[in-house]
Amino acid sequence: MAKTLARKKIKEPKILTFAWTGKDKAGNKSKGTVDALTLSEAKIQLRKQGINYDKVKKQSVSIFSNKDKPIKPIDIAFFTRQMATMMRSGVPLLQGLDIVGQGAEKAKLKKLIYDIRADVNGGSDLSTALSRFPQYFDDLYVSLVAAGEQSGSLEAMLDRLALYKEKSEALKAKIKKALTYPTAVIVVGLLVTAILLVKVVPVFEDVFGSFGADLPAFTKFVVNLSEIAQSYWLYVLGLLFVGGYFFRRGMIHSKKFRDSVERASLKIPVIGGILYNAAVARFARTLATTFSAGVPLVQALESCAGAAGNVVFHDAIMQIRNGIAAGQSLKNAINMTGVFPVMTVQMVAIGEEAGSLDSMLDKVAEFFEASVDNAVDNLSSLLEPLIMVVLGTLVGGLVIAMYLPIFQLGQVVGG
Repeated sequence: MAKTLARKKIKEPKILTFAWTGKDKAGNKSKGTVDALTLSEAKIQLRKQGINYDKVKKQSVSIFSNKDKPIKPIDIAFFTRQMATMMRSGVPLLQGLDIVGQGAEKAKLKKLIYDIRADVNGGSDLSTALSRFPQYFDDLYVSLVAAGEQSGSLEAMLDRLALYKEKSEALKAKIKKALTYPTAVIVVGLLVTAILLVKVVPVFEDVFGSFGADLPAFTKFVVNLSEIAQSYWLYVLGLLFVGGYFFRRGMIHSKKFRDSVERASLKIPVIGGILYNAAVARFARTLATTFSAGVPLVQALESCAGAAGNVVFHDAIMQIRNGIAAGQSLKNAINMTGVFPVMTVQMVAIGEEAGSLDSMLDKVAEFFEASVDNAVDNLSSLLEPLIMVVLGTLVGGLVIAMYLPIFQLGQVVGG
């Protein structure tokens, strides 16, 4: 019985889409859709909007619809921007949540916003309502909203948070682009090569057998490679699958393994530099946002460590935090880690002396974000010809190996 009740509590009600026909406020014939948990709730919403409905019925949802798609960080960034815009325009918090909730396309996001609104309507602060959903609003987000509420500058804080989330998501997208493009092309190249070895080369091998002559060394090598590929391709595929499974499992469940991968990632040629610059930009952006919100420096650094995204920077930021707690200046504490670039140390020193630390950190973030942008663009430009050469060599080499015996036979016949 207890287990049944627990399951019922965990299960989230599903938001449904209802199609309606009727007359709008002006008395004109109209139709549309409304999202609600039940038919009766849908009718209540329509009456609130001044719609005189004739028919309301549940609408079937296409498998291509994004209604049931999960909430992503970019959705939270967009929600934050919308709420900042609402409050800056003078719209009350509850009404703003209503408007943003009605406009949300994803059912899960809509329900999240309505749940937050219900808590706020029940007397909770916005920060308290947000803290109920740590999977979407981390400690940094909640603490900044709380700081905005306490200082009476919630709209400014939401605006700053929206900018922070937008910059963070843009940075993630750039890193993803830097990693995805070369990986995808290499995978396609390997697949094409594997198909040629397993399917095409054996056909030529049968033809070569009818020649009754010795094959060129390069062709023999390719034929032998093809035979190995035909015999072991299932084992290789299985090994890759198992390796991928254990790699993913290790990244999720083993901190030691994950830390090793994160440390190694910073040493990858070209890609490592992009990841390094992105981590510096993330640190500067997070510290600028928290510090300008009035969060104490030690607490702000703890938030930065949580958002670091790489164990090297997490450990360095915690070292800085401990140094600040022991009475060091921020400049000296950063310098002692040996992780951050000289420019960051110098800009922080200027900011400390001028009393404009948050402004200087913003400039550091902008500089390294621009560095990531340029590096990703340059990476694409550099990799395209390189990848074409590699693919051309692989595929072209196989084609040449297959046609060498034919050319050799032609020379013998011609002689």
